[in-house]
Amino acid sequence: MRIAWIGGLDRNEAQLKRMAAQAGHRLDFHKGDTKGRGADELRSMVERADLVIVLTDVNSHGGVQLARRICQRLGRAALIVRRCGAAQFQNLLDALAARGQRDLAAALAS
Repeated sequence: MRIAWIGGLDRNEAQLKRMAAQAGHRLDFHKGDTKGRGADELRSMVERADLVIVLTDVNSHGGVQLARRICQRLGRAALIVRRCGAAQFQNLLDALAARGQRDLAAALAS
């Protein structure tokens, strides 16, 4: 699964990408800046994503609103959260893995 992470501190980017990769996902990171090419890069990233995580605490209001509108227009799953640290992200990855296991079991049972 391709996950888009919008907002937050870029010092956490490497750790979050490693965690996603270990769980079999790819994480794309965007600081949420919509100035210059930021808005175009945000749109492009959301278009490629299966799941979009938008942080509101460390993100511009414009970045949050733009990400939300693009997700709605494209029908992308969006998780809007105030904050999300490494522990919360790991919980999300674990939940995605559990959901995948249930879906696989259901497909094999039918």
